Amino acid sequence: MIQAKQALLAALADSLQEIAPGSNAPAAFESPKQAAHGDFACTAAMQLAKPLKANPRELATRLIAALEAKPAFQQWVQSLEIAGPGFINIRLKPAAKQAVVAEVLAAAAQFGHRAATGQHVMVEFVSANPTGPLHVGHARQAALGDALCSLFKTQGHDVTREFYYNDAGVQIATLANSTQMRLKGFKPGDAEWPEAAYNGDYIQDIADAFLRQETVKADDREFSASGDVNDLDGIRQFAVAYLRHEQDLDLQAFGLKFDSYFLESSVYAGGQLEKTVERLVASGKTYEEGGALWLRTTDFGDDKDRVMRKKEGGYTYFVPDVAYHINKFERGYTQCINIQGTDHHGTIARVRAGLQAVGLGIPQGFPDYVLHKMVTVMKGGEEVKISKRAGSYVTLRDLVDWTSRDAVRFFLISRKADTEFVFDIDLALKANDENPVFYVQYAHARICSVIRKWAADMGGDVATIAGADLSLLTAPTEEALMLKLAAYPDMLSGAAAGLAPHDIAFYARDLAGAYHSYYAAERVMDQAPELSRARVALLAATRQVLANALAVLGVSAPEQMSRDAAQDQPETE
Repeated sequence: MIQAKQALLAALADSLQEIAPGSNAPAAFESPKQAAHGDFACTAAMQLAKPLKANPRELATRLIAALEAKPAFQQWVQSLEIAGPGFINIRLKPAAKQAVVAEVLAAAAQFGHRAATGQHVMVEFVSANPTGPLHVGHARQAALGDALCSLFKTQGHDVTREFYYNDAGVQIATLANSTQMRLKGFKPGDAEWPEAAYNGDYIQDIADAFLRQETVKADDREFSASGDVNDLDGIRQFAVAYLRHEQDLDLQAFGLKFDSYFLESSVYAGGQLEKTVERLVASGKTYEEGGALWLRTTDFGDDKDRVMRKKEGGYTYFVPDVAYHINKFERGYTQCINIQGTDHHGTIARVRAGLQAVGLGIPQGFPDYVLHKMVTVMKGGEEVKISKRAGSYVTLRDLVDWTSRDAVRFFLISRKADTEFVFDIDLALKANDENPVFYVQYAHARICSVIRKWAADMGGDVATIAGADLSLLTAPTEEALMLKLAAYPDMLSGAAAGLAPHDIAFYARDLAGAYHSYYAAERVMDQAPELSRARVALLAATRQVLANALAVLGVSAPEQMSRDAAQDQPETE
């Protein structure tokens, strides 16, 4: 069906030029709101009506006549009908829908993937300062970012996962001071304990390791402790390396590895910050007022101008962000996406304004942002707020330990990023259809079970299903399942364009639902051998696309699963 659709779109483009030479009406199909209206809908006649000053239904009639003369429409289309003010509803021949089964089986894990584009995309996410364990907000970023990266790869882009963090500044100084206080025998609650100090048990773990003069190694650094409680700089460096190592363990538990790490300190040490300020001053977009240096961000759509350098000295936090994003642009990335919490919304306009003001030809709207809302964790009907390890919040590793990597990934990607999310621990542990990740994974496992049974009981050879007679797949539930399979490539491209990886989770649930409906309606065993083989081919294609979708989300596709006893359904095959 994918090849059929491409051929039909090419024929539509030719036909549009025949009836309206030079028009820019897009050659595109839409999905009808009701399945009864057909398989595709075309609105081109209505779009052309105004510029051509013609009746849209008359244009639709002319367009249908042009389409019916095209070999592709003769081969793949059963009927063309005008509806409403000028819609054209298109019904495909069964062979067009059945072809998707062979296409999936031939492409296998590459089904839905596009050819290399040469585009270099960076996704920056998590980006947690090394001051404590990764919390549930970082977990949501990890799920969103990793899925988005995998999604971009399906579209043929070269993708870099980058982790940016501050290895200096006030928070790191607080970390060092907190660790030193623990080294000196103080703890939270003592009169000497600073109010701003970090209270989690992990601070004591760092102090103990420092006294043992351990060497800690993270993905981007390694440091050996001196054991000297008065070596504050050594304590700082050790604490940063220790917590980066801990964060790496969190990320390993999540199944995520970054391609590069970028330190905020390098913006200062490398002179990039000063060069950025010089460029901004030279652009004429800055001015002095009240002893401070301001950037005219209102020239670029911001609601007010922003201070760059404070009157008491030091730059405001968005200036190093501008320098960092100039660095991204100069590294050759054609698209950059930042995944951050909604509390970063205020930085978008000023960072983009700074990037426009430097005059380097950076595109407007660079970088893109995906902002996510908070995650609330529920267990036993009550909100979980405290993690002993972290001191004041639930960590990423808590979620993985309480449930599973698959559950955390699927749950946190199953809603739009800009909506608040309730992570229900009890639901994530259920082995029934209430649990969305179980529902999808169980569809894959059930298909594996049916195919194994077919091979064992009927002597079927899985290697032969690619040659099955797909014309036998005519049941309504089979047609619905094949149409859902055919929608996968366009779903991926739309999700990538919209920075919407949650669309993949939605699709996986819909595909699992279409399979479960099919499983309830049709039998694979006890059929004529060729019909049985054709249905196994359809099941194998469905299994492949489920596995492909789950892989983009970083979720496994198990071949065997068991359900809660009260929910179990016997095999009907």
